[in-house]
Amino acid sequence: MGEAGASRLSSAPGNLALLQHQNGTVVVHGLKKQHQQHHHHKHQDEWWRWWCCCGGWRRERSPSTPVHRRKVPWPLLCGLMLFGLGLISLFTGHVASDLEWYSQRLGKRSFYFSRLEGIRNEEIDIWRSKYSDFFYGCSERGRNFAPPVRERSSNGYLLIAASGGLNQQRTGITDAVVVARILNATLVVPELDHHSYWKDDSDFVNIFDVDWFISYLAKDVTIVKRVPDKYMRSLEKPPYTMRVPRKSPPEYYLDQVLPILLRRHVVQLTKFDYRLANDLDEELQKLRCRVNYHALRFTKSIQQLGQGLVMKMRSMAKRYIAVHLRFEPDMLAFSGCYYGGGEKERFELAEIRKRWETLPDLSAQEERARGKCPLTPHEVGLMLRALGFGNDTYLYVASGEIYGGEETLRPLRELFPNFYTKEMLAGKELKPFLPFSSRLAAIDYIVCDESDVFVTNNKGNMAKILAGRRRYGGHKRTIRPNAKKLSALFDARDKMDWGTFSKKVKAFQRGFMGEPDEMKPGRGEFHEYPYPCICEKPPSDDENTKNSNQLDKFSSKVEPRPKLPKGILRDRSQRLKRSTGQEPELSDTEDDDNFPD
Repeated sequence: MGEAGASRLSSAPGNLALLQHQNGTVVVHGLKKQHQQHHHHKHQDEWWRWWCCCGGWRRERSPSTPVHRRKVPWPLLCGLMLFGLGLISLFTGHVASDLEWYSQRLGKRSFYFSRLEGIRNEEIDIWRSKYSDFFYGCSERGRNFAPPVRERSSNGYLLIAASGGLNQQRTGITDAVVVARILNATLVVPELDHHSYWKDDSDFVNIFDVDWFISYLAKDVTIVKRVPDKYMRSLEKPPYTMRVPRKSPPEYYLDQVLPILLRRHVVQLTKFDYRLANDLDEELQKLRCRVNYHALRFTKSIQQLGQGLVMKMRSMAKRYIAVHLRFEPDMLAFSGCYYGGGEKERFELAEIRKRWETLPDLSAQEERARGKCPLTPHEVGLMLRALGFGNDTYLYVASGEIYGGEETLRPLRELFPNFYTKEMLAGKELKPFLPFSSRLAAIDYIVCDESDVFVTNNKGNMAKILAGRRRYGGHKRTIRPNAKKLSALFDARDKMDWGTFSKKVKAFQRGFMGEPDEMKPGRGEFHEYPYPCICEKPPSDDENTKNSNQLDKFSSKVEPRPKLPKGILRDRSQRLKRSTGQEPELSDTEDDDNFPD
C-alpha cells in the first residue's frame, strides 16, 4: 500500500516512525522507509519500551516485529474522558472551597500565634500577667439573638435535676438554661442534688439568688419557680423522666427530647451534669457565660460572709494566694491514686471507691505517671516556693476534710506560715453554714475568685469553673500544676539541688500559669476555656504609645465557633410539633462521674 494509504501517527526517537495500514497493522521501520506487503519475519530480539504521548501509552518494538493493538470504541473513550473531567472538576471545586476555609482559619491562627512568640521566653510575673489588662469578658447577645418564647407559647416545661457537688451542679444549671433555649421550653428553676456524697439538702434558693437568676435571663429563656398547679392537674400523665447521654449535641435534644416534650408537655432530665456538648454555636456559648458568670449570683448571706473573709485577708496582706486543696477522701478514692499510707489507706479508699460502680481498676503508679493524681499539700507548697513565692506569702486554703488531717497539712504550713482557712477567719459567723457543704463551698468560691493568685492541686469541677471565671474576669493569675511532669520531678527532687529543682519547675509550668496565650480554640472544657467570651480591649491613644510593643506580641482574636444553620431551632421545633409517633425508649444507665465536687 502507498504512502497515501497510511497515516503518520507521530515521530519517534532515533528516526523511527509508526505507519498504520488500512487493515489496522502497524509496521515499525528503521531509517529506510520501506512499505512491507507481507509480515513473515520471525520474532527475534524482541524488546518493549513504553512512554506517554498525547494522553495515551505507546509501545515500541524491534524493527522486524509487527505490533497489533485493539481499537478502542469512541463512545467508551468519550465516556471515560467525560468521567475524568467530572472528577477533576469535583475535586478542584472541593479543594478550592476547602483551601479558602483553611486559609482564613490558618491565617488567623498564624497571626494569633506569631504574636505570642515573644511571650514564650519571657520571665513570668508570678503575681500577675502583664497582658491581662488587654482583655475582658464579653457575653452580650448578638443582634440576631431572638427573644425567648413566652410561657404560654413555649413547647412545654423543662424540669432539671442537677447532680454532684456545688460546682458540678453549677455546670448542670448553666447547660439547663441553654437546653431550654434550644427546645423553646419554659425552664423550671433546677433542683439540686440531695443524695450526693455530702448529703447536703440545700435547695437552689438557699445558695443562689433565684429572683436575680430569673430576671437576668429574662431576655434569653423564660424561667419559672414551679409548674403551675392548675397545669399539673390538667395533665393526663405525670412528667416524663429521662436521662440523656453525656455531651449530647443540640440535634440530640431536638430529635429525641423535643418530641416527648411536645406530647407530654412536662419533661424532667435527671442527673443533669455535662449533658450538653462542649462545642456549640457561638451565641449559645455566650449564653453559657451569661448564666455562669452573671446570672448565678450567691445569696446575700453567702456573699456577705465571703466578702468579709476577703477583706480580712486584704487587711493582713495587699495580695494573697488562694489554694483549692482537693485532698479529701472522696477525691483520692475517685482518682485511684496511692499516697504511701499503707494497707490502711488502701482499704479506706477502696471502700469509698465502691460508690462508683462503673469506675475501672486503676494502677496508682500509672495514674501518677499520667498526671492524673492530685498533688499532695507538700507538693503544692514545693511548687509555689520553686516558682518564687516567699515564705512570707499569705495563703488562703479552701478545702474540706483533708485526708490524714493536720499531719498531711504540716509540710505546707511550714513552707507558708501565713496559712488561713475559712474556719480560722470566720469564727462564729460560720456556724449557720457548717451543716451545708455546698454553702461552705460557695464561701470558698468567693474568696478564691477574689484572690490575686488562684492555685489548684487537681482537675476537678471547682478548679475548671474558677479557672474559666478568672479568665473571663481579665486573666487573673491562675496556676494549674503540670502534674504529668511535676510528679516525676518530685520523685527525683532529692537527687538535685534546690536551684536545679526550681529551674525545672518554672520550665514545666510554662503554659500552666493562666496566661492569655493558653486560650486556644478547642482546648479543654468550655467552662475552663470560655474563648468565645474573651475579647480584646481597644487601646486608648496613650496606651497605644505606651504599650505598643506589648500589644504587638499578642492578639485576642479567637476564632468563632461553627454556627448552627439559621432557623434550625424554630424550624425543627415546628416540624416536630406536627409529627406523630411513639416516644423513643432511651436508656437511663449510670455514667462515669466527673471529679466529685
